[in-house]
Amino acid sequence: MTQRGRAGARPDSRRSRPDAPPPPPRVDLTAARARVRSVIEPVIERAGYDLEEVNVSRAGRRHVVRVLVDTDGGINLDDVAVVSREISAALDEAEERGGEVLAGEYQLEVGSPGVDRPLTLPRHWRRNRGRLVAVNGLTGRVVDVDDTSVVLDVDGVPRSLALAELGPGKVQIEFKRMDEADFGDEDGHDDTDDGEGEE
Repeated sequence: MTQRGRAGARPDSRRSRPDAPPPPPRVDLTAARARVRSVIEPVIERAGYDLEEVNVSRAGRRHVVRVLVDTDGGINLDDVAVVSREISAALDEAEERGGEVLAGEYQLEVGSPGVDRPLTLPRHWRRNRGRLVAVNGLTGRVVDVDDTSVVLDVDGVPRSLALAELGPGKVQIEFKRMDEADFGDEDGHDDTDDGEGEE
């Protein structure tokens, strides 16, 4: 979290206590999100990741900046820590150069998209090869993807669909049936007590 102060804040005549802090300045969150994105996107791309989403909101007197990043093969906690430091340094540097990105203090949260993220770009589909996906009334397993199309296995039949004509896809959560589950008992050993308690 980074602290920043603003000079020249006007007192609020509606305050009931003279020692109460002034209210936070009003900020256009859409414009703030665009400013944050313009600062952090090049940094994230240089680090080898894709910026998937930026959200800026207010939480009391500070901003909350939520950033989602991803890459082929997924992102782990170490990656998140590295990207968080890079983003924070870039935001601080931008403000030190005189460009106000966010007014006041902010809290930075960096993570990766969950399975509920809509699949809208070729890289989203590519990163979900082998998964069951629902799109445009179809449910099938992602078999292959290129920059213009995706191949779904729909009930054993491959169907090639143009990405430009598809709406957002949604990954389907799959649960194994009990008779297909692997419980690690492949040697057939019975874990029941072998004669314990016998006299």
